[in-house]
Amino acid sequence: MSRLNDKVAIITDSDSEIGKEIARSYAKEGAKVVIADFNDESLRETVAEFQKEGLDAFGVQVNVASEDDIQRMVDDTWNRIIDINLTGVMRAMRKVIPHFVEQGGGTMVNMASISSLTGGCDDLAYTAVTHAVVSMTKNVASPYGPHHIHYNAIAPAQVATKFAANISKMDQFGLEVATRGVSMMPRIRTVEEVANIAIFLASDESSLINDVAIAADSGWSAY
Repeated sequence: MSRLNDKVAIITDSDSEIGKEIARSYAKEGAKVVIADFNDESLRETVAEFQKEGLDAFGVQVNVASEDDIQRMVDDTWNRIIDINLTGVMRAMRKVIPHFVEQGGGTMVNMASISSLTGGCDDLAYTAVTHAVVSMTKNVASPYGPHHIHYNAIAPAQVATKFAANISKMDQFGLEVATRGVSMMPRIRTVEEVANIAIFLASDESSLINDVAIAADSGWSAY
């Protein structure tokens, strides 16, 4: 398959399981993949892994937050969530828009959460940030549509990742509230399934889709 031939894809947060799987899926579809992450060792390992698989990839160390913000990340979870999940997305969007306009088009796929569509029961800061990601996606999609630029977002519900499985020291009240609806989910989604949506949104097959946040939750939010 080669739905993304001659396309260049920049994947931020590719150290995460979802980001890494999206990067691998894009490369398998023929895209030239740029692995962008602040963890230099991790991104080098990912690039080496991809190249060993015969995929076209190279890495760029990118820190989406300032040095002062990084220091505050240790002590201030709210700042960490905003700096990485909101400010980083906003900066990336601002940087790529001029290039998209110059080259006559482009596609950006932002990662949100089902909480950004439903309100949800996630952490307060994370829920607020994911709402903002969807709002930013919609904000730029309309004015830049005439330039053949597409901005969409994926809003998955619970996804099976090692990161989620290894979370510790969580507030038990918050954990119970956030997961009380999990039993109504048909099943937990996989990173591969999320990556399939990302491939579709990056390909020409989704040329009619713009300004959309796709709920990837197996219909859970309908309950």
